Order: sequence, then C-alpha cells, then structure tokens
Amino acid sequence: MRLLLLSDTHLPKRAKQLPTPLLTELPHTDVVIHAGDWVDTVTLDLLETRSRRLIGVYGNNDGPDLRARLPEVAYADLGGLRFGVVHETGPAQGREARCTARFPDLDVLVFGHSHIPWDTTTDTGLRLLNPGSPTDRRRQPHCTYMTATVTDDGRLTDVELHRLPPRRP
Repeated sequence: MRLLLLSDTHLPKRAKQLPTPLLTELPHTDVVIHAGDWVDTVTLDLLETRSRRLIGVYGNNDGPDLRARLPEVAYADLGGLRFGVVHETGPAQGREARCTARFPDLDVLVFGHSHIPWDTTTDTGLRLLNPGSPTDRRRQPHCTYMTATVTDDGRLTDVELHRLPPRRP
C-alpha cells in the first residue's frame, strides 16, 4: 500500500496550487494523508476527488468550512498498522514523550504545523512523521512531502522525504 503524506499546504496563500511532482504521485498512491492547515476547501475537494482514499485533519489555520468536514484527530488501520493524524504536537523538545503518552495505541503518528520534516521512533516503537510543507518551506531549504509503503505483512517501509525544486516567481 503506497502512502502520500503532506501537511501545511496553505493554499492559496503560500502557493497557487499543489506542486506538479506531488500531483503526479496521486495516481500511484493508495492513501493520501494530510495533517492539516489546508486553508481552502478547494484543496480538500481536489484531493477527495483524485485520491483513492484520503485521511485528513484540520489545522490551526483552517476555518469553519474545513472544521465542519474534517476531524481534529483521525485514526485509521492501514495494512495492520494503527495510524493517527493530528496537526499539532507541540515543541520539538519532549515530543516523543508527549506523543507516546497521548497516543499509546498507535504505530504511526503523522503530524504537521512546524513545516519542519521529522522522522523519529520513540522508545515504545511509535513512528513520528512530519512531511513538512509542499508549498511553504519557511526556514527550511526545500518544500517537502513524504511517501511510504505499508507492506503486506504490516510494516512501514520506504519512508522517503521528497524535496521539491524552488518555485518560479
């Protein structure tokens, strides 16, 4: 099962549209996971119509229209792995302990908010993934998103951070 992970798209404020390399991934993806801060419903509509399955949450910049359609936290069983999706996990310091305490029954937690890619595993085995942002790099060198695979025997493999080329003005 092929996964596409993204967060913090902030459309149309940070970019006019999702980057072409990310959109090119959609036909090859079984599940799209968006960890919030969509900002517009157009992006949600686009991913709902072009994805086989979409799992998403709202973020702190998402207004009432998005909050009416999305949960604050989403849960899914994907190939035997227990996934959670949330926008915000707090500061980097202490993140592993906080997430382990808040989500003790998960195997993988996808989060956003910071626009900073993150891939760690806690001492309990919880995998924490932040794909960064495909449209707003902030202080990062590149805009980013992630892909991953859930194997038939329930393992998360091939986790890859994709760095996008700079946008032209």
